[in-house]
Order: sequence, then structure tokens, then C-alpha cells
Amino acid sequence: MDSRRNFIKTTGLIATAALLKPTDVFSQEVQEYTQKIKPPALKQGDTVAISSPAGAVWDETQIEKFSEILKGFGFKVILGKTLIEKFGYFAGSDELRAAEINELFANKTIKGIFCMKGGWGCARILDKLDYKLIKENPKVLIGFSDITALLIAITTKTGLITYHGPVGNSGWNEFTKNVFTNVVMTKKQFSFPENPIGEDKIVTINTGKVSGELVGGNLTVLSSLIGSEYLPNWKNKILFLEEAKEEPYSIDRMLTQLKLSGVLDSISGFVFGKCAKCLAEEPLKAFTFHEVLLQHIQPLKIPAYYGAMIGHIENKLTVPLGISATMDADRGMIQLDENSVQ
Repeated sequence: MDSRRNFIKTTGLIATAALLKPTDVFSQEVQEYTQKIKPPALKQGDTVAISSPAGAVWDETQIEKFSEILKGFGFKVILGKTLIEKFGYFAGSDELRAAEINELFANKTIKGIFCMKGGWGCARILDKLDYKLIKENPKVLIGFSDITALLIAITTKTGLITYHGPVGNSGWNEFTKNVFTNVVMTKKQFSFPENPIGEDKIVTINTGKVSGELVGGNLTVLSSLIGSEYLPNWKNKILFLEEAKEEPYSIDRMLTQLKLSGVLDSISGFVFGKCAKCLAEEPLKAFTFHEVLLQHIQPLKIPAYYGAMIGHIENKLTVPLGISATMDADRGMIQLDENSVQ
């Protein structure tokens, strides 16, 4: 009789869960921040650190080159141990990489943390980070690609504004440096500039303007975190994405995952940056990247566009996660409605 009661109770719970929307189910796992925390603005003379929380750095000459770039901003530079560690394709063990992030946040003399490269590995250290320590020691954290996992988890768990921007082995040209300076080193609202001459133009998917909090990053990394406690409640969010070297069918699969998990039906606005080298091997048998985006995003009837300077490209925006912004899909513009640093 007890087993029968347990069976009825279990099946009842399953039936109840089935009636919930995906967003309701996943929202039970989210432990989202209640207060936004802005890191202090970086300034000349500040000490910053370079870390590699994901992939190993195989070309160590890039470390010196990146150090010189940061010194050019007037920063003093500390090098993390992970920059010279090798553990398979990781920059050291999960424990070492997590410990370094925790230590860099705990170090009061360090005002900013720059990631050397992406690759793969940040998701493996999310459960080893000290989010209370991070919350109590706010500072600039910047990177992109696989660093998306680190950024979105920290912003979700602590409220700390993080930055989707260039890493050490990506381009730091004048466009990229200018945007970085305006977003991270000045206490002012900022409107992202139009695409530089020679870049693809903005393509509007759905017209309109919308305001909300910016959240996003690499599509592969973000979609792999679905169902975890490291993603936010997506209501009133403007989702921005980027990707590289994925065929249209793969983009289709990941957007479908965002759809089925309730993410796409919750957001208020959508921006896809660049999908670098996202071409089909057999184009006559496939949809284009453009067609896949239209299939998934047009039916949402929310303001949406693609072609922003976000992604695996030379001219790169620094986009703060967690900051209120207004997106204009007709002009292809994002206006930060508040400064991202204090």
C-alpha cells in the first residue's frame, strides 16, 4: 500500500510539473541576485591581472603582447599562474583555475581581471567559485567566447556587472580600444557606435524599440548551461548572442533548445552579433544562417536584429551584462541607459 501511495504521489508531481511552462520549471533552480553591483571604473595606474580560466595558452608570446596592450592603457599587470599551466586542453586543473579566479577577486590590489583566451573549461569551474567572496570584492571581469559561462554565472549569482569583450589573443584595434575605454573606464552612459566602414550592415528581423537588461554571450556556451542554476530569469532581458564556425543546422539546434526551454518566449529583445564562418558544408541542401534566424526570431514579434559588432571579429564591442539598455532594431543600435561602472 505504501508503494502504491508513493507511486500516486510521484506521478502526481510529474503531472503537475508537466503543466508548468519551461520557464516555471527552470526558474525554481535560479538563485538570481536582488541588487545590481557595479565594479569601480578602471583608471591609469590600476593593477590588473591576466588569467586563463579555460583553455591552455600554447603560444606564450601572446602573453607578452597582451601585457603590453594593457600597459598601454596605463595599467600595471600581474600574470596568473594559469597562463603557463597545461592540463590536456585546459590551463591547469579545474581546481587551479577556479582557485585563481577566487584569489584574484580576493586580492584588494587587483582592480580588473582580463581573460587571456576562451576555448573550453569555464563551465567546469562554476561550482567551485566563491560567489560570496566575488560579491564582496567587485571588480571588472572581461572576456568572451567560452568566458561567457563565467560572466553569466557571476552576474546571475552575485549581481556584479561583467563584460563581454575582447580577450588577450583577440584583436585590440582602435575601434575595440575606444569602446572598451568608454564602457569600462568612464562613468557615463554610452551608445554603441555604428558598424565601421567595410563591415556588414545591420539586418532588422523585427522592427521596434525595447528596454531591458542586457544578458548573453556565445550561443554554444549559453545553451549548454540550460537547466543549471547559472542562468537568469529571462523576463525583461535583451538577449545578445554570437557564434563562430558553426553550420546553420547547429545554430538551428541551439536556438531550438532556447525555444523549448522557454528562453526565447521570455525575452523582450534579441540581438545576434556576428556568426563568423557559419556556412553550410553543402549549401544547396541547407538553410542559410539568415533563414534560420528568421524562422526562430520573427515569430517572437519582439524587436530583433543581427550584425552587431559582437563576436569572433576584429572590431569588437565591450557589452556589459546586467546593465539596463534600450535597443533600437530599426537602427541597429544599443544605448546603455546607465553607466556600467561606479
